[in-house]
Amino acid sequence: PGLLLLLFSSLRADTQEKEVRAMVGSDVELSCACPEGSRFDLNDVYVYWQTSESKTVVTYHIPQNSSLDNVDSHYRNRALMSPAGMQRGDFSLRLFNVTPQDEQKFHCLVLSQSLGFQEVLSVVVTLHVAANFSVPVVSTPHSPSQDELTFTCTSINGYPRPNVYWINKTDNSLLDQALQNDTVFLNTRGLYDVVSVLRIARTPSLNIGCCIENVLLRQNLTVGSQTGNNIGERDKITENPVSTREKTEVTWSILAVLCLLVAVAVAIGWVCRDRWLRRSYAGVWAVRPEPELAGHV
Repeated sequence: PGLLLLLFSSLRADTQEKEVRAMVGSDVELSCACPEGSRFDLNDVYVYWQTSESKTVVTYHIPQNSSLDNVDSHYRNRALMSPAGMQRGDFSLRLFNVTPQDEQKFHCLVLSQSLGFQEVLSVVVTLHVAANFSVPVVSTPHSPSQDELTFTCTSINGYPRPNVYWINKTDNSLLDQALQNDTVFLNTRGLYDVVSVLRIARTPSLNIGCCIENVLLRQNLTVGSQTGNNIGERDKITENPVSTREKTEVTWSILAVLCLLVAVAVAIGWVCRDRWLRRSYAGVWAVRPEPELAGHV
């Protein structure tokens, strides 16, 4: 470990610069490799990965020493190199379960013992970390005064720090940022939450949008909050209770009339049927033949 810091501070050769991006919670590979076809003896090479600024030890390979006791606790069991890959000259670092704290520069250094600890490879990889913000939630506007409206926009669990814009969606123009007050803070997961409050002069009709911009992901999440003449009321329109009651009464009246008509029709049907049956029986008896008299010649 002491040799590690000594070598990092004393060697000043040309270093390759690379950049890579990873989503929070994903796995990422930080590339550090010699040209294809290279071969290395693992008993000859020393490989070190550490952060460039804080000199935090990420992982390392020392010949005939399998101990990784000096790896920082933040990277223990999360940062690995492949022994088979190192034999082919691929000293890339596999970093698991990326966190926002991993957003920094990582330095890969490979030295050859047989060459008098001459530097074989030096690469600095800048890791950019990102996380998607949630879809913004825009509150129903309320009126702190007769002349002013207040909107609130909230979005959480994103990375890096966002830009917040309020938009006049009528013409897609940006509202003056002096009208908004943004609060951006890191939550317990190390991700950003944002709350933006917009105070704007009351007008008969507004069509306002809140935009959360994640520059790294080139992501813009925009949600609108349209208001009409009744500013501050719920967007959902409810019917007039009196009108509803009147409609209900009319409906019951119509049903009552229909029931009455059905009852009358049934009664008339029974009366007609009864009269028809009576006429039918009377006709039968009228045409009934007289019985023959016995003994008639």
